[in-house]
Amino acid sequence: MTTSAAVVGCGDVSVVHFEAITALGIRLVAVVDTEPAGLQRAAAVAPGVPGFASVAEMLAAIDQGRLERPDVVHVTTPHHQHAEPTLALLAAGLHVIQEKPLANSLTAAQSIVDAAASSSARSGICFQNRYNASSQALKQVLEDGELGELLGGCASVVWARTPDYYQARPWRGRWDQAGGGLLINQAIHTLDLLQWFLGEPTEVAGSAATLRYRGVIEVEDSANAWFTHRDGISSTFVGSLTNAVHRDVEIEIYGSQGVATIADGLHLRLADGRTREVPERRAASGGRSYWGLSHQLFIEDFHARLDDAEPFWIGPEQAMASMRMLKAVYADSFPGSHHQ
Repeated sequence: MTTSAAVVGCGDVSVVHFEAITALGIRLVAVVDTEPAGLQRAAAVAPGVPGFASVAEMLAAIDQGRLERPDVVHVTTPHHQHAEPTLALLAAGLHVIQEKPLANSLTAAQSIVDAAASSSARSGICFQNRYNASSQALKQVLEDGELGELLGGCASVVWARTPDYYQARPWRGRWDQAGGGLLINQAIHTLDLLQWFLGEPTEVAGSAATLRYRGVIEVEDSANAWFTHRDGISSTFVGSLTNAVHRDVEIEIYGSQGVATIADGLHLRLADGRTREVPERRAASGGRSYWGLSHQLFIEDFHARLDDAEPFWIGPEQAMASMRMLKAVYADSFPGSHHQ
């Protein structure tokens, strides 16, 4: 079935959404950006597509019959601009794909969860790394019990950032807009995978700090955490944006019968000597390589399931798990602050 889409927010991450929309043959019927420069960028990749300065303007055009009603609206705005358009779109009964995180605060995030639960529209949150070949393979390994009794896990996100990265988009370094730094912006995908593999934590202890970029940003550039999952299984997380280069994101899951490691593919080592490798997919994109490889798979799956009776499998409620994890680390690191 051919579907149609609109894109709200024409900044950096919108690139991969525009690419997927084109590759999948989805008709783009509208773009929205509050800044004229954003609409100009959109016009370069989607010439002739109607542009609007707000979601309200787009909805008015739909109501007045001046614009085709899109099947799905992709919300790719900065963190602090997630809730307002998503709430308006769900209230209008429009299906929504929204970029992570769910919002910049737990309060705003919960408002999206509540709106989605009461709306007839479907909603999906872009945790596209669940579609990576390595993630899918590890999930199956765990469901098949190949690792035996689960003992725990470990994950790391050690990347590089520069002052220019924050100066180009100042909201990235502000608590009131980004809602945090490393954990909510870069490591949230890894936290989501940890809880998808091991279950949402029941206990969180952690520390977040600004080490390299003090004076440049308010938010953290480094963090570590310890999570207790179901049945007392624990995991360790280490992350930093202070490195000279990007290292591969790594996730290890330990079991009584082996170890599974995600690091540019899945590497399985079993106690009986057997090994297995699952290579990661490769995909050319104008987006950044560390965004993962599977935006298109996520978008294709969401558009294909619009008629399903069940909610989409990565919706706002599922996206709250990683939000609760990272905000718990902030609460542990900055007691009494507004950063939770």
